[in-house]
Amino acid sequence: MSSATSDDEPGRHLAGDTPATDPSGAVRDDDPSAGSDLETCYVGPVRVRREAGEASQTTDRRLLEWVDPRDQDLRAERTMRDSWRVLRIQSEFVAGFDAMSEVAEAVTVFGSARLVPGSADYDLSVRLGRALGEAGYAVITGGGPGAMEAANRGAWDAGAQSIGLNIELPFEQHLNEWVDVGMHFRYFFVRKTMFVKYAQAFVCLPGGFGTLDEMFEALTLVQTKKVVRFPIVLIGRDHWAGLLGWMRDVLMTKGMISPDDLDLIHVVDEPSEAVDIIAAAAAGRGGR
Repeated sequence: MSSATSDDEPGRHLAGDTPATDPSGAVRDDDPSAGSDLETCYVGPVRVRREAGEASQTTDRRLLEWVDPRDQDLRAERTMRDSWRVLRIQSEFVAGFDAMSEVAEAVTVFGSARLVPGSADYDLSVRLGRALGEAGYAVITGGGPGAMEAANRGAWDAGAQSIGLNIELPFEQHLNEWVDVGMHFRYFFVRKTMFVKYAQAFVCLPGGFGTLDEMFEALTLVQTKKVVRFPIVLIGRDHWAGLLGWMRDVLMTKGMISPDDLDLIHVVDEPSEAVDIIAAAAAGRGGR
């Protein structure tokens, strides 16, 4: 992977992206919005400063906001806005497909944005990204801090393609410093499509609601054969034991899932084990 930076220097900023944070996400002293009533946020690919509170009005929120159809003026306005939104959604898909068009073998990694550098789970995430990169896989994450940053950092260390797909949130979340291909999305469902479309496997590190959302969506897509069956790997047996026990003892016992559904999940402790599972699945498909 070519770069004008030194081997120990974080990844370059993308065009137009000059976040006033350090690699840990902390606001730098020279941030012009520090101490003011302004907040910085992304609206799709555009970085803007707004009055405090305005940033919470994300594009997704406006799309999903309920409008009383009995109010004719509001209903007419919604109809007009939604018609134009279709074009914006289409353009976001096109931009994503273009940005990811040259991605070959890749693995999507999910995990908590709240992991801090130096913690055991952060270090585990770095080791995972490095192991995947050394095995020849690009690493795709949500592009933010925590586990995402750590996995991107490991991929960067290994000289592999490090991809971050960020999302517009009510609070600012910059692309982390270890991304060399990145995008900012307005819509969660467009971003989720990119996570799935270009991956040969999913790996879930310890995480919270967002990680669970991605994991269960991946399981549903594989279970319903919307995507070709490929491995879903959870790293950290202790972290996932309670959830998997509940799925087995409650969901399976009540007949809400089948034993075969649980076989879709691989649980390991070490990144090398995850890479072995992914490589074996690729070999079973006749290649990656």
